[in-house]
Amino acid sequence: MSAKKILILFAHPSQSRSDINLPLFQASHQDDVTCVDLYAEYPDFRIDIDKEQKRLLAHDVIIFMFPMYWYSTPALLKEWQDLVLEHGFAEGEALKGKQFLCAISTGGPKKAYQCDGSNHYTIQELLQPLEQTAQLCGMEYLPPFVLFGARTAVEENRLSAHIESWQSVLTQLGNGELAAKQFSKDDLLSHCEHQLMKGGK
Repeated sequence: MSAKKILILFAHPSQSRSDINLPLFQASHQDDVTCVDLYAEYPDFRIDIDKEQKRLLAHDVIIFMFPMYWYSTPALLKEWQDLVLEHGFAEGEALKGKQFLCAISTGGPKKAYQCDGSNHYTIQELLQPLEQTAQLCGMEYLPPFVLFGARTAVEENRLSAHIESWQSVLTQLGNGELAAKQFSKDDLLSHCEHQLMKGGK
């Protein structure tokens, strides 16, 4: 079985201040992984729709990598969704069967993303628009890979382990070892060591 081709769409508008997402993106460069820096490629927001649609068609796993901005994606990634996933392309057979997930960071700790926390909703709930987008496109939605408390991750020496875990996830994705049926609605890829170790077997 040939390795799955992975596409990472990285969106961070303030990379000079990125202590988490930029190192994670840089560590994602592996065989069969295409890494696209959307803000570098489209600084004027003039997205090449045909080019981006061809990228999607050429890959098996689609990953949005971004810092959580006001409970959503950065502006360019939202623009990308609105233009690239256009009617007549996204809802047809073009993306059916591909896998989709988000690799994100949050400024607040995990306890803030609960019904009784300061943000009142879980990460899974806040990402439901992207989950529904994936499902409408016929893609298999995988749990998000999340680093909570990104503001203190470096000083607390959590970044290296996070990157190592992410590289393992990429390897398993490439090998076709991860599937949505392995996980529950409450799972996070970054917090599912047991499921990841099983590799879906």
